[in-house]
Amino acid sequence: MPADLADRSFDLAVIGGGPGGYTAAIRASQLGMRTVLVEREHLGGVCLNWGCIPTKALLRSAQLFRDMQDVAAHGFDLAGPVSVDMARLVGRSRAIAGQLSAGVRYLMKKNRITVIEGTARLGGALGDGRHEVHVQRAAGPMTLVAKRVILATGARARTLPGLAASPARLWTYKEAITPEALPRSLLVIGSGAIGIELGCFYRALGAEVTVVEMMERILPAEDDEISAVAQAAFERQGLRFFVGTRVEAVEDAGSGVKATLRTASGERLQVSAERVIQAIGIRGNVENLGLERTKVRVEGTHVLTGSFNETDEPGIHAIGDLAGAPWLAHKASHEAVACVEHIAGVPGVAPLEPGRVPGCTYSSPQVASVGLTEAQAKAQGRAVKVGRHRFAANGKALALGEPEGLVKMVFDAQSGELLGAHMVGAEVTELIHSIAMARTMEATEAELMHTVFPHPTLSEAILESTLDAWERAIHH
Repeated sequence: MPADLADRSFDLAVIGGGPGGYTAAIRASQLGMRTVLVEREHLGGVCLNWGCIPTKALLRSAQLFRDMQDVAAHGFDLAGPVSVDMARLVGRSRAIAGQLSAGVRYLMKKNRITVIEGTARLGGALGDGRHEVHVQRAAGPMTLVAKRVILATGARARTLPGLAASPARLWTYKEAITPEALPRSLLVIGSGAIGIELGCFYRALGAEVTVVEMMERILPAEDDEISAVAQAAFERQGLRFFVGTRVEAVEDAGSGVKATLRTASGERLQVSAERVIQAIGIRGNVENLGLERTKVRVEGTHVLTGSFNETDEPGIHAIGDLAGAPWLAHKASHEAVACVEHIAGVPGVAPLEPGRVPGCTYSSPQVASVGLTEAQAKAQGRAVKVGRHRFAANGKALALGEPEGLVKMVFDAQSGELLGAHMVGAEVTELIHSIAMARTMEATEAELMHTVFPHPTLSEAILESTLDAWERAIHH
């Protein structure tokens, strides 16, 4: 890096190299901005290194293991029992994460983006409207100057306070995806996407899994009907659930832990497990950013932003998990592009609409959704038409040996507007994008009915559930 301050001046400084940060840097460079990205740990952020990607690699391995238990139904005989080698299983996951992280570094070089490894902190606005960014590096401190700054520092796992068990027995997602050995039993606190995915992974490999959820149902952000179908499927696999239940204490007990639970009715229960996974949400990384030198407002642990992720401090923007829900990598990437294009004055840029962001849980069966649930639509005073189609009547699902599933479509009864779609079943995370696209194009039931869906595919359930909403279903 050049030593003189002039060469340390940039059009845009991005703090954080996760899906939001590196995407913002690339788009800015494409638009001709001189861009610097500061990352303190790993390019690709939590998602690529410790979240989305490595967990999907683990879940794929678990699915293979699950499938091998059922090969006789497909006409095959295994020579002997299949064993699990956790070191090799985890090693594959880490190698995939490493490959993609190296790919992000290549993209930075390809797009002529300056990457600095260190911890960044805002130094305040200069008289000409530019901002100082102080960076602590292994090689020593450095000060950058940028016309605009995008904060993309992401978030970290929340943990329950006051738990008395040994820290080695209290896992977050990071420890849960890099185990040295397969625990015989697990207590998962929280039944959102992370908790359910990890619970399904460990159950598939043979661990006894208990999931505790303080809300009245699992996957509480999903449509209640989808949650019920999913829970029934998970229970058939052997997962045990306590809903409407709080964890009061977790203490060491022999080779594991003992947890005290309290149900909604006040009953106290004791649950023992070797390890505990805390999957109770995230906290935005707002600390030590120098925000006290600015007009940036923080609510809870998230930065408050406007339609294009601008903060109350001119020239400072915040994207991704730092800017609040939904806490999803694809939301961060989309925000990044919209934010940068708005800064650059690109015509026709539209702000992100949270209701058009799909949510996916890569459990077995998978869960995916976008838009309003039936309950949310009714709470808005809308008259709705709801259609359903179960995978048990879908030829492709039966051929795959995955008959558990439901596609539920919610429409406005008067206009036919597609308000939302909610799915549980095989590969539904690969179907939900079509609904997201339909909502972006403001499709109604008519456009979906006039679309030719290929046969045999899982996607036919979308057509059938649409037809069902208007009492026209064929395979029902």
